[in-house]
Amino acid sequence: MSPQLLFWIPAVLRLVLCLAGAGIVGFFFGPIAGLVTAVLGVGAMMIAHLHYLLRLSSWLDDSGQSRLPDGWGAWTDVYARLYRMRRDDEKNQAELTEWLARFRQAMSLLPDGVAIMDDVLFLEWCNPAAQQHLGLRLDRDKGMRVTNLIRNPAFIDYIILGRYEQPLTLALHERKLIVQIIPFENRRQILVTHDATESERIDMMRRDFVANASHELRTPLTVINGFLEIALAQPKLDEQTRTAHLTLMTEQGQRMQNLIDDMLTLTRLESIDYPLRSEVVRVQPLLEGIAGEARALSAGKQSVTLEVSGPDLKGNVDELRSAFTNLVTNAVRYTPEGGSIMLRWASDDKGAHFSVQDTGIGISPEHISRLTERFYRVDKSRSRETQGTGLGLAIVRHVLLRHHATLDIQSVPDHGSTFTVYFPASQTIEDFVAAK
Repeated sequence: MSPQLLFWIPAVLRLVLCLAGAGIVGFFFGPIAGLVTAVLGVGAMMIAHLHYLLRLSSWLDDSGQSRLPDGWGAWTDVYARLYRMRRDDEKNQAELTEWLARFRQAMSLLPDGVAIMDDVLFLEWCNPAAQQHLGLRLDRDKGMRVTNLIRNPAFIDYIILGRYEQPLTLALHERKLIVQIIPFENRRQILVTHDATESERIDMMRRDFVANASHELRTPLTVINGFLEIALAQPKLDEQTRTAHLTLMTEQGQRMQNLIDDMLTLTRLESIDYPLRSEVVRVQPLLEGIAGEARALSAGKQSVTLEVSGPDLKGNVDELRSAFTNLVTNAVRYTPEGGSIMLRWASDDKGAHFSVQDTGIGISPEHISRLTERFYRVDKSRSRETQGTGLGLAIVRHVLLRHHATLDIQSVPDHGSTFTVYFPASQTIEDFVAAK
């Protein structure tokens, strides 16, 4: 049965019953009494409808707070439908609120910045990444024009031109940002920001590494090729000259070998496919061996002393030997004849530490922060004399990162340097054994 019939049949029946009642009254008490009864019945029905209409109006004025009234007759169906509509609306509202909360949570976790603006660029919402990239604060800047918040000429020109097909590269707050505006709906726009600072830095490091590696390899190759050309052009060189040439070529070949070995070591340390293999590292015999190698390298030109009073470690013995040897070898290379080198291994409440203190040439303060960069040299001519590859401290840094350790450098020009490696307590053998 159609909804129209469901509405009209009860209404007509109620009217017929009212008129029938009035007819009965008129039959027994006269036509005037019947007419009065009919008027009163129809009036009562109108008053009832007006009453329910008033209650409906009151409920519509405060539908969120007041209870939905009960009905009679056709109003029962009206109120039932309103109740279902209200229940569905509350359900949809709850789902919408949940989805909006999920959306904002997802947007908040994105590494890229997302800001939602209206058609005239007033800020409506932004995630924490956008606040960090653009220097915004949602609680303070909501409802403000974005061009008043980001006062950058390149960004303003990007907005004015409206060529949003291509992203904009922007230098802002010491960051390199890739910015793009994406229109959506009719009156909304999304501002997306991507922080390219780290990737740019990595690309620059990669370019510098390739350039520096090429340069470092070119020098010994040039020497070797030069001597080979001389040998081909002058096959009857005297024995003394040939020996001198072969000696220099051997030295340059060894230099290339050391450079390639160090580059392979760095690549291996940086690889995620090369996890740290922890083992018990007996520090005293390790440092005694390194101190012996340092004395052999020094050949009596410097005094090398060792003090060991700290615990053993957990870690990779080969990697730690490489890191410690690099620090000690540098001290020998850059300490003049007659100087002294002190190696100490000790511990305190925070963990254990290994220090290499020398009375060498020292390092100027402006160089200290860059010492662990690949191929960075304070004095290139001095490095050539000492046959360094420029990768030793970079290897030290990566080894220490894998062992949760840090490197501190203190140095005064012409008075010496102290390189100290700090290991947390969790890396000492006591904690390691307890964890086992």
